Amino acid sequence: IFVSLKAVVTLQETNFSVLSLAVCYLLNNNFSPDLCNEDGLTALHQCCIDNYEEVVKLLLNHGANVNAKDNELWTPLHAAATCGHINLVKILIQHGADLLAVNADGNMPYDLCEDEPTLDVIETCMAYQGITQEKINETRAAPEQAMVDDITEMIATGQDLNGTDAQGATLLHIAAANGYLHAAEILLDHGARLDLKDWDGWEPLHAAAFWGHMHMAELLVSHGASLSARTTMDEMPIDLCEEEEFKVLLLELKHKHDVIMKSQMRHKSSLSRRTSSTGSRGKVVRRASLSDRTNLYRKEYEKEAIIWQQIESSEEQRTSGYNGDIRESCSNQENTDPVRGKVIPIPEAVCPVSAYRLMNVFTSHRLA
Repeated sequence: IFVSLKAVVTLQETNFSVLSLAVCYLLNNNFSPDLCNEDGLTALHQCCIDNYEEVVKLLLNHGANVNAKDNELWTPLHAAATCGHINLVKILIQHGADLLAVNADGNMPYDLCEDEPTLDVIETCMAYQGITQEKINETRAAPEQAMVDDITEMIATGQDLNGTDAQGATLLHIAAANGYLHAAEILLDHGARLDLKDWDGWEPLHAAAFWGHMHMAELLVSHGASLSARTTMDEMPIDLCEEEEFKVLLLELKHKHDVIMKSQMRHKSSLSRRTSSTGSRGKVVRRASLSDRTNLYRKEYEKEAIIWQQIESSEEQRTSGYNGDIRESCSNQENTDPVRGKVIPIPEAVCPVSAYRLMNVFTSHRLA
C-alpha cells in the first residue's frame, strides 16, 4: 500500500477526495495498512509527514498501527509533532499514540516539537495521563538498562563480549553508536576491545563520532581508542563528524594524547639515560634512587601541566568566539526538515549499513 499510496499522493496532492477513494480501494482489496518501504515508513507515517488528515483517519479506522516504528524508531506521532501538524497530533493521541515513544536518537515526540500550540497539546495530554519527569527519565533509560542487564548476564555466564553480529558489530559498537555510557564502561572494564572493526571498517570510536556522542568519544579515547584508525573508505573518526564543535573536541583529544605520549617517551628516555651507562669494561647498569626518580617524575609532570594549560588556553581563545555560532548552526541543521530527510536513504559509501544504530537492535542482533 505504501508504494501505491505514494504514487497516488504524487498525482493527486490537491485532491483529497480522490486520494481517499484510492486508499479505500486498496484497503478494501486486502492491502495491509501497515506495509512499509525500505526505510520502515508506513502509509500512516507518510500521511503524517504530508498532513493528509482525511487519509490518516481512513488508515486508522482500517486498523493501521498508530505506534508503527520506522528504521529509526520514529512513530507517526514523532512525524506529526516534528512537522507541527496539530490536528494530526490530536487524532493520533485519540487513537492511542504513545506519548513516551523513544526514537533512535533518544527523543520523544515532545522533544521534537517546536510549534508552541502543538507542544501545548502534547504536554497537556501527558499531564492528563499522569506522566511525570521521573517516568520520562525511566523510559529514556530503559533501552540502555536492558542492554546492561544482558551484558551483566553474559559476564556472569562467561560469554564472549567481543563477538560480532551480522554487520560485524560488537557490543561496544552498539553502545558507542547509541551513546550508552554505562554499558560501554562495563564492557571496557571487562575486556571489550576497542580496535575491532565492523564490515565497513568502523571501530566503536567511528560510530560515536558519526552519531555525535562526545562523552562516549572521550571515554573511548581515554581507554586507548585510536583517533587515527581508518575505515574501508579511508575515513578517520574526525572525518565522520558533522558538528564543528565535535571536531574541535576530537582535535583537543588528539593534542592531549600526543602530549601524553611525548611525555611518556621523555620519561622512558630520561630514566634510560640515568639508569645505564657504558664504561671501559662494557655496559654498567645502576639503579636510580627513589628520591631521584620521584624528583624526575615531579619535574616532568610539572612541564606536562604547563603544556596542557597552554593548549587549553589556546583552544579556549580559538573557540570562544564562534562556539555560539557553532551551536546555532548545529541547531539549524538538526531542525531542517528532519522527517523528509529521513525518507531518503543514506548512500552506503557515506554511512555503513548500521543496523546496530537502532536502540532496540541489541535484542534482534543478540550474540550467541
